[in-house]
Amino acid sequence: MSISPHEILKRYFGFDQFRANQATIIQHVLEQNHALVIMPTGMGKSLCYQIPALCLAQQFASQASKPLSLVLSPLIALMKDQVDALQAKGVDATFINSSLTKSDREARYQSIAAGEHTLLYVTPERFRKPDFLEVLAKRTVPLLAVDEAHCVSEWGHDFRPDYTRLREFRQLLGNPTTIALTATATPEVQDDIITQLGLQDDQVRRFHAGIERPNLSLDVIPVWDDAEKLEQILRIRREWPGSGIVYFTLIKTLVRFSDLLRDERIPHLVYHGDLERKERRRVQEQFMNHADRTVLATNAFGMGIDKEDIRYVTHADIPGSMESYYQEIGRAGRDGLPSRCTLLYNEADLATQMEFMAWSNPDHEFYQRVYDLLVHEAERVAAFGMEWMQEKLLAKNKFDHRLETVLAMLDRHGVIDKDSSQPFQVLAPLPPALADGELRKAKLRRDQQKLLSLVQYTKHEGDRKAYIHRYFGIDDDAPLE
Repeated sequence: MSISPHEILKRYFGFDQFRANQATIIQHVLEQNHALVIMPTGMGKSLCYQIPALCLAQQFASQASKPLSLVLSPLIALMKDQVDALQAKGVDATFINSSLTKSDREARYQSIAAGEHTLLYVTPERFRKPDFLEVLAKRTVPLLAVDEAHCVSEWGHDFRPDYTRLREFRQLLGNPTTIALTATATPEVQDDIITQLGLQDDQVRRFHAGIERPNLSLDVIPVWDDAEKLEQILRIRREWPGSGIVYFTLIKTLVRFSDLLRDERIPHLVYHGDLERKERRRVQEQFMNHADRTVLATNAFGMGIDKEDIRYVTHADIPGSMESYYQEIGRAGRDGLPSRCTLLYNEADLATQMEFMAWSNPDHEFYQRVYDLLVHEAERVAAFGMEWMQEKLLAKNKFDHRLETVLAMLDRHGVIDKDSSQPFQVLAPLPPALADGELRKAKLRRDQQKLLSLVQYTKHEGDRKAYIHRYFGIDDDAPLE
């Protein structure tokens, strides 16, 4: 017997009502229509594919092999948490990624091939593995969900080359109903996502929720030095009691402000990428389980944080793009109560973002130098690793992070496999996307334009939400779907 989306919402997720346009999106997908969903962080994008997946599983519950809904996500670090949360609700979900041992991975392949599981989370890179494709061929996949869909687009802010194979993936799966989801996508990126899916614009309905959250107040406060920043951080904390996040760009700046708060006897948590994994987990749990916690964090904090009562999100430094800023402020006030989003703008902080931009956009010549080193000095690279490469390539500036960027991109393009026993072994030629000087310059110009748009936002004297809507191509005069 079939079960309605509303019954599934209540039975598995404990909610009485859908939010915003969730019900419309779910019905659209269940009618086998494709969708592109742009919805702010924390507004329940995941339910838009999880509930259809459960509906489909209920419809075919009497069959030996139930339909398998596939979720593509780049976020390996979050997959286990997502699946654990679903399993705790009674949902038969699982994941496969490089964090599993070989024996665990093979066991999951066997259970999938045997017809178990309703939802399967994988990275797009998993489609490189022939054994995975063999397993998928034994299942019917009626629904494909593409999470973090902005990764599809070279015009987006976190491009993943394997996402450009989505057209091929859909064909391998028998062209299932597809729902692509992201918190941020400009009109240009939206168009590119649809193209990469191998679909026409009129085949995909766009659902754009915008930032229509009246409880969020957005503000920009000019500051001139650390003393003024500290003063504003303390003021916001006093005026908006409860939990809050203060974002910093650099770990060393975060640590300095932590010391300043400690001098003021202000209790707080600290979260950044240099902490041990166990400590990061402890900080997350402290923040999640208490109603009055301030955390100083880099942008590594936030993924997987689903806390409804965050009263303020403060940016102590300017972020690198409107996309990043939009995602991060979306973590405030998910309970619908008044919350404050404040950007403390010091023009001197732009220098840090410009340096980050240079590190994340090496030119084609540097890509070629790294590639040549991996090819012609393979034995030394294998023996001495990153430290030796840093010395050869970046002896004059040990703080230059271009090498990390290049190796990450070579891994994403399949030139090397960082998860293998030989992480620096060259497996393929340097792709044109990385070797073409004009393409690299174009990528840098796009990133510079993103930062410029955010600077213009800080100087905007009108409605800040309207500015964000215009950036993401939402017509404020038209009703949002």
